[in-house]
Amino acid sequence: MVIDVRLRPPFKSFRQQYASPAANKAFSARFGLTSPESVQQVSEELMLKEMDEAGITYGLATGRNGHFRYNVSNDDVAEVVTQYHGRIFGAAGLDCGNVPQALADIEKYVVNGPCKAVSMEPGALAMPRYANDRRLYPIYEMCQAHGIPVIVMLGGRAGPDVSYSNPAIISGIAADFPNARFMVSHGGWPWVQAVIGACFWQTNIWLCPDMYLMNNSGAQDYVAAANTWLQDRFLFGSGYPLMPIGESLSIFKTMFKAEVLPKLLYKNAAELFNIELPKE
Repeated sequence: MVIDVRLRPPFKSFRQQYASPAANKAFSARFGLTSPESVQQVSEELMLKEMDEAGITYGLATGRNGHFRYNVSNDDVAEVVTQYHGRIFGAAGLDCGNVPQALADIEKYVVNGPCKAVSMEPGALAMPRYANDRRLYPIYEMCQAHGIPVIVMLGGRAGPDVSYSNPAIISGIAADFPNARFMVSHGGWPWVQAVIGACFWQTNIWLCPDMYLMNNSGAQDYVAAANTWLQDRFLFGSGYPLMPIGESLSIFKTMFKAEVLPKLLYKNAAELFNIELPKE
């Protein structure tokens, strides 16, 4: 069983990330990997086939709102959960430039809707904000009150410069909201040791390096932590469609101790996102 916590299917507004198959192919190649046929052909059927062949049981698809380049509507996120008959779980994408709307979306799509979490990319706004901007604190307060996991993109191109991925950001937020649960997507890369340090002291932070774990600098630091004290808060994410599902999973499985893999591949994600697993 495997839960891929960073997977965007070619469905409605999600397809904007498939707009340039050549660019997706070039991105995968930077990590020495091959862009799959489902991405090159923008095919839902092929994506499901690739999930089956790789052994992916569930995927988590995130919305995106207020982004400087393109958005993925929460209506589409809610619909994709139904469209894929429970194969895909959803996280509502919040517009961090419009906090009242973000709070309304939490109420509609998570508290009273089908989504399992919220996803935030404040550094990618047209007018970027750091994730620890105090104007965003009502979002964290609401999520803490309702037990809603918060996915924060810190790492990679999380903002106009690398300061938007500084792990001091998530360390401070996690300290201010000790009963909230945060997942760092893109793993805080390239601040690898620093984000691992933040996770060491703040035990309400989960880490998913997703694509930045693959054939990349800093990988062994992630592995050392996940094989030991971080094994209960480390997650698998392929980064699809920018990265291939099957190849990413194959590499992931070779990196970690066999005894911790069940946690990393699905148990931690099921616990964090309250996913009821079928009985083994």
